Formats: sequence, C-alpha cells, structure tokens
Amino acid sequence: NRRLKRRQSDASFDELIELANRRRDTLSQFEQLRHQQKELSSAFGKGGDPEQRDTARAQLKELSAQVKGLDQETKELSTQLEDLLLQFPNLVHDDIPDGRDESDNRLVRSWGDPRPSVGLSTHQELGEQLNILDFEAAARVSGSRFALYRGLGARLERSLWNFMLNLHTEEHGYQELLPPFLVTRQSMTGTGQLPKFEEDSFRAESDDLFLIPTAEVPVTNVHRGQIMDVENLPTSYAAFSACFRREAGSYGRDTQGLTRLHQFQKVELVKFVAPETSEAAHEELTGHAEKVLQLLGLPYRVMELCTGDIGFSAQRCYD
Repeated sequence: NRRLKRRQSDASFDELIELANRRRDTLSQFEQLRHQQKELSSAFGKGGDPEQRDTARAQLKELSAQVKGLDQETKELSTQLEDLLLQFPNLVHDDIPDGRDESDNRLVRSWGDPRPSVGLSTHQELGEQLNILDFEAAARVSGSRFALYRGLGARLERSLWNFMLNLHTEEHGYQELLPPFLVTRQSMTGTGQLPKFEEDSFRAESDDLFLIPTAEVPVTNVHRGQIMDVENLPTSYAAFSACFRREAGSYGRDTQGLTRLHQFQKVELVKFVAPETSEAAHEELTGHAEKVLQLLGLPYRVMELCTGDIGFSAQRCYD
C-alpha cells in the first residue's frame, strides 16, 4: 500500500484480498457440491427402489441448481478480480523521486550545449517555409492533427528511421522487426494500454483490433504466453512503425505542428532479459537511444520521471 500511495493510486490491496477470498470460498463451495452431485448421480444410475430414486432425483435437481448458481458466481467474481487487478499500476522503483507532475522530475545528465532559441522559427513555420511539411493537405485528407511530409521532409523522415535501425542492428546487437500495426485486445492489455487508456486508442470495432500506439505493443507481445530459456537472453528487438494515438482532451499550443499528432513514426527498442539484469539492461537501452542524438549532434537532457509523471506500466522511466 505504501508503494501504491507513492503513485497516488486509488487501487487497494485490501479490496483485492477481500475479493480474492470471496472467489476462493465460492470456488471451494462449487467444487464440494459438484463432487456431491457426481457421487449422487453415480448412485442414481445404479438403480434402487422407486422411493429412493425419487428422493435422489429431487436432490440432484436441487444440487444442479446450486452448482449452476455457484459456477456463475465464481465466473463473475473471477471477472471482477481480473478487472480489479488491471487497475493496479506497476510498483515504482524505490530510487525514483516523489512528485506530482513533470516539474518534480529529476535531471540525471545532459549532453551538448543548448542552442539559443531567440528569434528562431518554430518547426511548424520552418517546415512550411521549406515546403517539407504540409498541414493543410493533411487536414484535407484526414482532418486535424495529422502531418503530410513533402520532398526532402519525406526523405528526412525515411532517412532517420533507416539510420536508427542500421545503428541499433549493426552496432548495438538488436534484431530488426517490422510488426503488424493492428493488434488484439489481449496484446493491448498485456502492455498496460487497456483498460486504462482505451479512450486514447483507435479501434476497428468490427474486428476488435487496435491501431498500435507504439511498436512496443506488438514487439512486447511477440513472446506472450511463451516460456523463454534464460540461456538465450537477452533478446533485443528494434522495430519501426507508425504510431496512432487519439490524445483525447489535448488542445492548444501543445498540439501545434508535429506535437501530439494522431499519427507519427518511431523506432522502438525492446529487450527481454532476466529480472536480475533488468536495471543494467534499462541503462544500456537508454544509452543506445542517447547515441542516436549524439550522432545527430542534438543536445539533450535525461530526466528521471517522478512518481506523479511516470507511466502506468513503468517501474522506472527516463525521458
């Protein structure tokens, strides 16, 4: 409960334990009566005098109704328990800072010298001046909060993801994947997008498939339900994808230009590792992402997200 409170989470272990106990007790009753039902049914099948058979038949009818009711109650409690479990965020690392929002995030390190921004054009103004970004055409095609890249803009976007994939596969040991851009409800649930962020997702209702918010979703689910041999770890994947997010409720200055679009492109890095090496793997992966910015000559900061800003599924996160 203490670690949940650090996240300002409303989830309750007490409620979880109470519901789990109710399900356990109901399941135990169901199994006991189901056993009695089988024994009585077996005895009934062996015959006997008419009066005994009538009594057994009445008992079987009553037991059948009780077993059916307990079975339904057990299923309902199991669904409630699963729904409640999905409301629990990942427990945060003890070392991350406490805080309410991004203003409480902690500077870990910085690289390069920030460039003065006085008098410079915004990326939206520059993109339109150079005719490499066309937001008007994108709006005609798809509505607001989409981008159309033209000429050198499209080439730059393509060159960047090609550069990143080559770097990570040739120098950092990742295997390249090109994943599906539509995934099942189970895949979205497995990475924590559902049920919490369903309203922020684009869904193909007739198939109950979701457009991916990041390649992390399909790539993380590549080994869902499998037992991985620890001797084959770590397994590292790099994947390019388009990413789709509804960004419900976002508006104003924070949505101008290429910020908070419904669709954007990204190269994702995912590592499958043994638990005892996960912290070292996280630091290594962060370093691989930093290498991209260093090779491009882009100054940056690494911020450690506080308890109030960290993602639902994360134990620790750098931005």
